[in-house]
Amino acid sequence: MRVRTPTDFGLMIRRARRARGLTQQQLARAAAVGRQWIVEIEAGKPRAELGMVLRTLATLDLSLTMHGEGIPEVRETGRPIEAMDLQAVLDAHRRTSR
Repeated sequence: MRVRTPTDFGLMIRRARRARGLTQQQLARAAAVGRQWIVEIEAGKPRAELGMVLRTLATLDLSLTMHGEGIPEVRETGRPIEAMDLQAVLDAHRRTSR
């Protein structure tokens, strides 16, 4: 699914949550966020803390990939940017937030 708006992003999260048979409360608990935050992000909340977004995506076994010809590294090499290790990012975030 191509995500272009916060509403698209919220819809993607809702579909993934429902496909996994999770309630909003179960997802919130597993991602260490509040249920109200899940409600808001699924409704297309335009601003959200990146760490919370990444934890929620990881909980749903989703990844975030960016593409774009406007990125100098892509334009110069013709290759996409290397994939990011989301687990490493989350682990680093957990270490710094303790």
